[in-house]
Amino acid sequence: MSHSSLQLSADPSENLTALLAEVANGSRSAFEALYRATSGKLFGICMRLLSDRAEAEDVLQEVYVSVWHKAAQFDAARASAITWLGMIARYKAIDRLRVLPASHRHAPIEWADDVADPLASPLQYTETTTQRARLDDCMEQLDDRRRMLIHTAFFEGITYEELAVRSSSPLGSIKSWIRRGLMQLRACLEQ
Repeated sequence: MSHSSLQLSADPSENLTALLAEVANGSRSAFEALYRATSGKLFGICMRLLSDRAEAEDVLQEVYVSVWHKAAQFDAARASAITWLGMIARYKAIDRLRVLPASHRHAPIEWADDVADPLASPLQYTETTTQRARLDDCMEQLDDRRRMLIHTAFFEGITYEELAVRSSSPLGSIKSWIRRGLMQLRACLEQ
């Protein structure tokens, strides 16, 4: 399957998992999409550990070379895609810290353990997964139009004005449908 035929989900973690599967099959377009979706977060991990932009950029490149070669080793049953990618970035950055001359180090390697990990803890991951499942259930209870409008506006970042143009509907109607849908979602989530 080429990346162009890949069906992306509203769930970013599912998208990353699908992209990694395509990268494992050698899809360069999926690799590019994966890079665009994750490079900012992974660069942040490298910068926190290395504190040197040039070193962090070099490590980030190593991270994606590793991802290209090891994508087939990713196991969604063991970790989310972003967790797996984050671990690669963290390990590569720590490896770089170990080989840097002392004059280039900004902090002892032991301090790397004190850096806040941007990835969710197992408890946070479980809570987030449970909340996401609840939201998905409540979204399914909406009529198709409201569900599509809310999904497009909030998960894809499309403005109400753009939605009105896309659906050939008055702006006031779009706002009203979304407002009613959000009220219905709130009521469902509070049950």
